[in-house]
Parts: sequence; structure tokens; C-alpha cells
Amino acid sequence: MAKLEAKYGLPETVVFCKRCVMSNQRPSSSVEFKHDKNRKVGTLHIDADGICDACKVADEKERTNWQAREDELLRLLDKHRRTDGQYDCIVPGSGGKDSCVQSHILKYKYGMHPLTITWPPILYTDIGLQNFRAWTEIGGFDNISFKPSGKTHKLLTRLSIENLLHPFQTFILGQKNLAPKIAMNYRIPLIFYGENEAEYGNPIADTATSLRDKSYYMMKDLGEIKLAGLSVNELTEKHGVPLSDLMAYLPADHALLEQSKVEVHYLGYYLKWTPQEAYYYAVENTGFQANPVRTEGTYSKYASLDDKIDGFHYYTTFIKFGLGRASYDAAQEIRNKHLTREEGVALVKRFDGEFPNRYFQEVMDYIGMKPERFIELCDEARSPHLWTKESGEWRLRHQVS
Repeated sequence: MAKLEAKYGLPETVVFCKRCVMSNQRPSSSVEFKHDKNRKVGTLHIDADGICDACKVADEKERTNWQAREDELLRLLDKHRRTDGQYDCIVPGSGGKDSCVQSHILKYKYGMHPLTITWPPILYTDIGLQNFRAWTEIGGFDNISFKPSGKTHKLLTRLSIENLLHPFQTFILGQKNLAPKIAMNYRIPLIFYGENEAEYGNPIADTATSLRDKSYYMMKDLGEIKLAGLSVNELTEKHGVPLSDLMAYLPADHALLEQSKVEVHYLGYYLKWTPQEAYYYAVENTGFQANPVRTEGTYSKYASLDDKIDGFHYYTTFIKFGLGRASYDAAQEIRNKHLTREEGVALVKRFDGEFPNRYFQEVMDYIGMKPERFIELCDEARSPHLWTKESGEWRLRHQVS
């Protein structure tokens, strides 16, 4: 039997974790600038016993001395806490549950003076905008919200879909790269994100040392960078995008960030972080509200609510990697013992890959794409080793069971 092509450099053999519902097709999130269909990407590792790295991190959390970790956090905060009214840390976010919790704990429990910063969603949902306003008003935080050029943002979002089937790249890049630049400009020494990325199997944040490593947030050579699958030169010369419009999406200058004293940390490394408990904390302390309806593609109502393109992001991960939003939600809830694996499997089979109908036409109008073109791009992006077509219908070759 002929070997089936595996696109995106994915493993040819599909293996599911025996403990959660995630597979070895899940890509690392650390490849945003060099993401293309032919480049090999890092994916979730599953060991010989059938257990994924993310589940092993969950095991490690149960063995962690969290008091010692908090003591380590206190020493870090005591070193940088200011008493002159100036900001001493940055919390990036758009008013989701995690950024609400991070900023509230740092300010009201530990006496820090956080500046919250926001790279806005591509298209705010009503509940997302409501939660953003509650975060700053009820929570009581100063905020800088950076809005990139609307014309460029629309173009890059459309090109990201056309070239990479990655509707969320423009948001992810801005969200990741804004904080170090503002930290340098305001001379703020600390940046705090929420969950340790190692909890999802990403290698970038698997140790305390790498949590402080700034190389992920800087660039040395503009020629190495790709946005929407295109080089900076292609975007400026072929698409007429001014270089000044692209700079907001790019990492900080390597030399400048190296010279700065900015440190990047994950609060979830120091404090035991559980998404469901973060939701309850955000509701109680910052006025956060869940979606009044079930989120498309999954069973939950409280995560990733703020952008109308969220659903497109998870639908396209389902197309490219066979893993949709329900897979991601169920995997973390199994690891946090809020679901059994059997329950997770049932939820994945029911909701994974649900089409994002709610905002479909609005998003297509926003980026200037015909709906039928989006469907064509999805079909072109399906990897033969994951998908087969039977009686005119697409079907995954491998499903969690």
C-alpha cells in the first residue's frame, strides 16, 4: 500500500495519548514566524507508554512544592516592586479569564503595580468587549490598547488564510510581540503571562530557565521572518504594505531586548493554574462573564470568547491536524480531573470540527473573501494521511477512541 502524504511535516503515524484525547499531530505554538506547508514543525511528543508530554506535566504539577514556588515568586516580586507610583510589571491580555486573574492577583494579593496591555481581537464579540471593559473598570487596571492598521490587519488575515489556513496568525503575533516592546519603552522589568505553555506540550516553557529566556520574543534578521506565509520583501513589494505597518507584528530587536532588563515569566509556573478555577476567580473579582451560548466547536462557554475569528482558528486546526476545539478543551479538563477520558472522547466525537457558522459571513466580508473560496482552501489543506473522502463526504482516517 502506498504511503500517504503527511503535510506540514506532521508524523505519518497518528498516535493518541492513552490518558487524554490529544494526538501527536498537535503542533508546537512556537513556529508562528516560520510556519509553512513544507517546513517540519515540532509536535506533541507521546512516549512509548502512550502518555503525552502535557499529561506528564500535569503529573508533575501534583508533585510540585507550590509553597516553594510561591516563595520564589515573592523573591522575584520583592526585587522589582516599586513604591514610586511607576508600573513594575506588564500583563498582556484582552479581558479573558486568564489575564483577569493574572492582573488581579499581582495587584491585590502581591501589591504589584501592573500595566495591562491589549492587542485587540481581530473582530470583538459582544461578550468579549463587555469582558474587556469589566476587566479595566471593575478590576481597576490601567490599560494600553494597541490597534494596528485596519487595512494591513485585514490583508494579513486574509493572506494567512490563503497561504497557511491560519486565520489567527495576525492576532497571535501581535499578542506575543507587543509586550516586550512596551516593556522596553516604559522600562518595565517584568512581563507575566498566565499558563505555562509546557502544560499543553510546548517545549518552549518546560523549565524555569526557559521561562526567562527572551530569545522567543526577539529577531536577529528581518530576512528570516515570514508573515502570512510571505517574506517581508514580498509583502512590501508585491502587496504594497509599508514596512512601518508590519513592524507591530514583528518581534523586538534582538540587540535592544538583550540589552534590556526585561524578564518574561509565566505566573502558572509559580502558582498552580487550573483553567476552570481561573474562570471562577475572574467572575468573582473582575466581572468576567461566560458566553450565554455554547461556543461553536466545543461544549464549553468560558474560554476564548473575545474574537469572532476564534471559531475559524479551531476549525482550521481540525482541518490541518485533525484536532478541533473540543479536543483542546477536553484534553486539559481530563488532565485537571474535571472529565474522565471516556467523557472527553464522547465530547470530542460530538463537537469537534463543528463549522463556525455564527460569524462566518461577517468574517468573510471583513477580510474580503468569498465563502466558497474558504471552503476550497480548507479542502486543499487536508492532509491525505488524516483525511479520506467517501461518498462525497470528508472523514478522518483516525479518531480518538
